[in-house]
Amino acid sequence: MDKDLQSIQEVRDLMRKAKVAQKEYANWSQEQVDALCKAICEACMAKAEPLAKMAVEETGFGIWQDKVVKNMLGSKIVYESMKNKKTIGIIKDDRANGIIEIAVPLGIVAAIIPSTNPTSTVMYKTLISLKSGNAIIISPHPGAKKCILETARTIQLAAKEAGAPDGLIGCIENPTMQSTEALMKHPDTGIILATGGSAMVKAAYSSGNPALGVGPGNGPSFIERSANIKMAVKHIMDSKTFDNGTICASEQSIVTEKCIKDEVVAEVKRQGGYFMTEEESKKVEKFIMRANNTMNPAIVGKSVQAIAKMAGITVPADARVLVSEQTEIGKTHPYSREKLCPILAFFTATGWEDACETCIKILENEGAGHTMTIHSENENVIREFALKKPVSRLLVNTPGALGGVGATTNLAPALTLGCGAVGGSATSDNVGPENLYNIRRVAFGMRELSEVRGDAPQAPAVGSSCSCSEGAAGCDVTAADIERITREVLKSLAGKI
Repeated sequence: MDKDLQSIQEVRDLMRKAKVAQKEYANWSQEQVDALCKAICEACMAKAEPLAKMAVEETGFGIWQDKVVKNMLGSKIVYESMKNKKTIGIIKDDRANGIIEIAVPLGIVAAIIPSTNPTSTVMYKTLISLKSGNAIIISPHPGAKKCILETARTIQLAAKEAGAPDGLIGCIENPTMQSTEALMKHPDTGIILATGGSAMVKAAYSSGNPALGVGPGNGPSFIERSANIKMAVKHIMDSKTFDNGTICASEQSIVTEKCIKDEVVAEVKRQGGYFMTEEESKKVEKFIMRANNTMNPAIVGKSVQAIAKMAGITVPADARVLVSEQTEIGKTHPYSREKLCPILAFFTATGWEDACETCIKILENEGAGHTMTIHSENENVIREFALKKPVSRLLVNTPGALGGVGATTNLAPALTLGCGAVGGSATSDNVGPENLYNIRRVAFGMRELSEVRGDAPQAPAVGSSCSCSEGAAGCDVTAADIERITREVLKSLAGKI
């Protein structure tokens, strides 16, 4: 059988097994689900280091020590953040307002896994899918197939030992474009979690099934004059060098004010930033984008020294990040685009208002809806940036890569970062289990139609006698009294409508 046909058949077989398994799993209690997630988390943590090394060896992207931290984020940190959440059965019982909420799993999650964060993304997507009562089928990036399959096997073994139904966690062993398409378009797919390039995300949203996708990141980092410059630069350098810049929330540009430019430049240099000459910048520029104007995978996750060698330039042995001063922003200006490697553009603005506009231009060029950072102690400037920037996450005085995924902030820990409508995404959340179930609401009647209409209390007809027994002691209500009271009530009601 041809490889593409074989892969499509594999998807169909996995879907059949997952559908049966999920129906059984849907009857599990919250305690059973939580115990399964805990067992998987522990298995992932036990393999965090070998899987990290395997990912770097196979893909050539990043730093294995940093991928261990990512694996910790995708397993332990994610598990700890959600372990006490109600996600199965009745999740809210508000009798005072007559509302009961019941979590309803979406069914089967189609998990598209990238090559930049392969093992950690498998862990993360599996845990949030199972926590919300779903089955999951993993579609590996062909360039990271071995480490993704090994991660999936680790999870499957732990799940089996914990009593999970066979087929609850599936993984395509022969991934092709056709198998991914078949998975996304399958009628039993409940939702697609798409992490990858723009073409992949668009395909997910065009599949006919619900999808949560992530657009490209291209976050600028603004250093405002009130900032602690040393700490601001440290945060940026920590972020941009973490796993050689493969997290899409990492900074892509520094924007600072003219009045502090010299201090910022000096600090960037002191912390390992190498400012390239115009000639060196042009040489490196040729390797940032491919002929089709998309990011060149040859530089993704590579070290400064590897990129410099590729471009034919010489840099100091201790250089951590390549920096290029820029003034232009646009699709044909690679330094103003997303660069998942230790390369930064450097822009200078006249003041914070000018910097604000520069950041907006960078984001509108690429990365709208994703993430940006600001380093400032000025609450008014931070607030103005928050009100105006087309991003889903504005991170303050923290590294972009680690803050965006919730490691150094209290955002939900996640490796799928929604970009909102402006970024072409169905959510602006850090995607978690709450995004993977629907809510069935039981609503008790609380009002009668007459109350909704605001009907006045019924009174005897004008001119009629009192309804109490004729001649009863103390009854002195006349028809005139009733008419007067009725008019006053109607007048009062009319004033409230």
